[in-house]
Amino acid sequence: MKLIISENISRYFAETLVLLFFPGSKFPAEGDDSGICVELTVQETVGKTTGLAVIRTPAGNWQGTYTVPVHVASRLSREMQCKTAAGGAMLLAGKQYSGIMPPWGMLTGVRPVSMVLDMLEQGMHPDEAVQRLCEDFFCQESKARLAVRTACNTQPLITRAIRDMCSVYIAIPFCPSRCAYCSFVSFTSERLLSLIPEYLTALCAQVRGVFDTIRRLGLEVATVYIGGGTPTTLNVSQLDTLLGVIGECWDVSCLQEFTLEAGRPDTIDAEKLAVAARRGVTRISVNPQTIHDEILAAVGRRHTAADFFRAYQMARESGIRDINVDLIAGLPGESREGFVHSLEAVLSLAPENLTVHTFYVKRGASITKTDEKIYRVQDGETMAAVEDASAMVQGAGYMPYYLYRQKNTAANLENTGYALPGHPCLYNIYMMEEIHSIFGAGASAMTKLVSPAQGEKKILRMSEKKYPYEYLSGKTADVKAELLYQSAADFYRNFREKEKHL
Repeated sequence: MKLIISENISRYFAETLVLLFFPGSKFPAEGDDSGICVELTVQETVGKTTGLAVIRTPAGNWQGTYTVPVHVASRLSREMQCKTAAGGAMLLAGKQYSGIMPPWGMLTGVRPVSMVLDMLEQGMHPDEAVQRLCEDFFCQESKARLAVRTACNTQPLITRAIRDMCSVYIAIPFCPSRCAYCSFVSFTSERLLSLIPEYLTALCAQVRGVFDTIRRLGLEVATVYIGGGTPTTLNVSQLDTLLGVIGECWDVSCLQEFTLEAGRPDTIDAEKLAVAARRGVTRISVNPQTIHDEILAAVGRRHTAADFFRAYQMARESGIRDINVDLIAGLPGESREGFVHSLEAVLSLAPENLTVHTFYVKRGASITKTDEKIYRVQDGETMAAVEDASAMVQGAGYMPYYLYRQKNTAANLENTGYALPGHPCLYNIYMMEEIHSIFGAGASAMTKLVSPAQGEKKILRMSEKKYPYEYLSGKTADVKAELLYQSAADFYRNFREKEKHL
């Protein structure tokens, strides 16, 4: 893929637009043998911003031109006018080329709900927000309504008190085996799994440093989330050690939510669940992805549907307050009817949380090496399955509370978290909508400091080393803790100084 853009367009944004119609494409700086070239330019004149997109292939050329309407331009910054012009032009050219219009239009970012929350906070009526998403950004009405409904469910949970708090994310980047579509940093080989004892020692030391930093900053912790990988890859003793350290550092009974992402049913047993319940965990994930054994085997999941149902029953009997179940629409080889069958089976269990993901892969996933057609711009089966899910899950009394999008998703669809009333995953909301600071510990974890101010948001990101062996050979926990405190203290001090002068 060759991509030519004008200087007033962000290259990252342009690449994301192109991926809507050419998923999986690469954008080499020099040389390209695909025979496809996309030219994307924006012209700015007095009172007018116009985008031009031209798709050139060996089979022919397709062109789209879009001028930002005056009523839209009046409320957009110069940067956003250029993005809107480029997005509209690319969508029109892409529709000529492929015959389809992406359901989310030019909303290529991962957080469409954030845009709606801004609209609602400015006093806009939900119906007006739906109209704006459709008219200004080419969204399908069903997607616009889903985004607005999600924002309306999320908005009451975002208070000033919550903005002044923080959350903690703890990474366990190990799994018993690697799913063929996996994009997370997780390690499965015997050699890397042998690092777990040493990794756990270093992680616990860093966790102590993180909570000490939070205390020194005078912050309160709203939620703790242990994610992966698969945290229940740890054995019973190791899990008890980690949860015990967290409990020593903070009174977990005061948390709004304490999540342990078990994920893989083949790592769950009654002993681990008993430890989690005793240590104060209030939310756990048990994720089948599908209940069809042949699909599970094909994507590298080393468990069966029966394993999932056993694990779910154990989780329910443990007394842990909330259980989340993940399903994936559009798994290779699974039909719309097959997905609906999985969804019906999960709904019969009445989990407090149900997350409907759309199948997607990143280039590093093993499945991209064996399936040339894994990237699917047009996928009627998956689109129908996701629409079925929305109707069925909401019809069963669940509310959408959390929504995000990813590149290279089948049919350019979305991932939606649903919850029974009173049971949303608060960490997911705080993290995805960047409501407050998230302090990370462990390999590949990110600390994201977020200013609690209303208005323009300031964010500072600090990443940990990606791989466990890098993490173990890096700075000591004491040094990490002091660097974290100094960075966070400076960040909050600058914010509070500015707030005094407002």
